[in-house]
Amino acid sequence: MDSKDIAQIAVRAADSKRANDIVVLDMQNVSLMADYFVIADANSNRQVKAIADEVADQMSASKVEIYQVSGRDTAKWILIDLGEVIVHIFQTDERDFYNLEKLWSDAPFLDTRDWLEA
Repeated sequence: MDSKDIAQIAVRAADSKRANDIVVLDMQNVSLMADYFVIADANSNRQVKAIADEVADQMSASKVEIYQVSGRDTAKWILIDLGEVIVHIFQTDERDFYNLEKLWSDAPFLDTRDWLEA
């Protein structure tokens, strides 16, 4: 399974829990940190946790190693490190504040519309 497949699983998992504004940044030519950033948000810490749990569950089901999960206690920004893919799940106001899309503006957005089942 390649990193794009892992990002796709994360996007579908987040979407299944009604995450807001899911985007994927292609980091391959921008950073050595990861191939992809998956970024999403939710309106409450409860929903942020639910999205993170679903991403983790789907990764486990797909036999993808989860290296670390950070921020679960406060659930304002949960980061899931999947090696080549980093999943960021924010509360909406935290996402607006940190604005990773602007911080990493050199990274192109991936078109993920065909990843989501109709």
